[in-house]
Amino acid sequence: MSDPEEDFAVLFASMGQARQYQRGQTISGTIVGIGAEVAFVDVGGKGEATIDLAELRNEDGALEFATGDRLDATVVSTSGGLVLSRKLVRGAAAARQLGMAFESGLPVEGKVEQTVKGGYEVRISGARAFCPLSQIDIVRTTDPATHVGQTYTFRIIEFKEGGRTIVVSRRALLEAEQQAAAADVRRSIVVGAVLTGRVVSVPAFGAFVDLGGGIQGLIHISEMGWSRVTDAAQVVTPAAEITVKVLRVDADTQKIALGLKQLTDDPWSTVGATYTVGQVLTGRVTRVAEFGAFVELAPGIEALAHASSFPPSGRGDEWARSVRSGMSGSFEILTIDPDQRRIGVRLLEEGSARSEDVREYATRQDTAPTQGIGSLADQLRGALGTRTR
Repeated sequence: MSDPEEDFAVLFASMGQARQYQRGQTISGTIVGIGAEVAFVDVGGKGEATIDLAELRNEDGALEFATGDRLDATVVSTSGGLVLSRKLVRGAAAARQLGMAFESGLPVEGKVEQTVKGGYEVRISGARAFCPLSQIDIVRTTDPATHVGQTYTFRIIEFKEGGRTIVVSRRALLEAEQQAAAADVRRSIVVGAVLTGRVVSVPAFGAFVDLGGGIQGLIHISEMGWSRVTDAAQVVTPAAEITVKVLRVDADTQKIALGLKQLTDDPWSTVGATYTVGQVLTGRVTRVAEFGAFVELAPGIEALAHASSFPPSGRGDEWARSVRSGMSGSFEILTIDPDQRRIGVRLLEEGSARSEDVREYATRQDTAPTQGIGSLADQLRGALGTRTR
C-alpha cells in the first residue's frame, strides 16, 4: 500500500505543474499516449496535458500524429489539468507564413473550394483567400465551375488584418512563367514545325492558339479542313488542346499562320488516279457564284460547274434559278487538272446525254455510209434515247 504523504506530494507537484502555465501560452510537448477521445502529452516535469484527438486528424479523418511525436499547442485551460489546442497554433503559424510569402512574393499552393460572387474561395494552409475571376487564368474562363476542386499555385497580392483578408492571383504566376518561356517557344516556331497549343478564342474567321509563353498563332478558317468549313466553332472550342502545323512566320510583324488540315492526307494527291474525264459522280452544291456552282465530289474535293455548262435559257443568269446550295445531283467530269487543283463538271439532268455517248456515236457515224440529214437525226435521237434510258 502506497504512502499517503508520497501520493499527496505527487499530486501537489502535478497541480503546481498545471499552475505554472497560462491560458493562451504556446508550449511544446511529446505525445505519450493515445486514448479513445484524447491524446496525452508530456509537457515536461511530472505533468501531463490532454488534447482532443480531433485536433490531430487531417481533412480525411486520419491521425497525423503517433506516440512519440512532438507537437506545438496552445494552453486553453488550466482548470483540473492542462488542456491544449493545436488549431490556434496552426492558424497563427499559417498567418505568419502567408504574411512572409506576401512580403517576399513566394508562391503558395491552394485548393479552389467554391465559386463566390466575383471569383473563388481558395483554401491555403487552413486559411481562406479570395481569387478574383479575372485572376484565375490567363484565358477567359467561360465556365467558372471548371476550376472548382483544382489545386493551383497562387501569388498573394493582398494581405490585410493579420491574414483575415487575403487576395491571391494565379494569373500573375502564369504570366511570369510565360515571359520566362517566351524565348524558348520562339525558337521552336519554324515553318513546318508541328506544335501543341491551347485554343484561346474562336472568332468567325478562325481560331487563335496559344503556343506557350504567351505567343499566339492564327488558324484561318480555310486551313481547318480540306472540306469547306463555314463555322470554326464546329471544329475547335476555346481552352481545347490541339496539334497544329506552322505554315508561315512573318519576321516583321511576328504573326504566325497555323494549319490543321495539313496534318492529314491531302485528298488532291490521289485525284489523278481516282477520277477520269467522262466519269459521272454524285456531288453536292456547296455554293453558287455568278460564274457557276461549286460542287463537292468527296470530302476536300471541290469541282466547278461553269455557268456555260448548264442548259441555255432566255436570260444569262436563268441557270442559277434551278441550282441552290445543298442540292445533290449527278455530275459528269469534263476536265481534270490536279496540279492546279481544278476539276470541271456539268450537271446531268434526267434524260440528258453523257458526253462520251455523243462522242461514241459521232465516231460510229464517221465510218457509216452517207445518209440524209433527216435519217441521221433520227438515228442520233434513237441512239441517245437508248443509252439514257
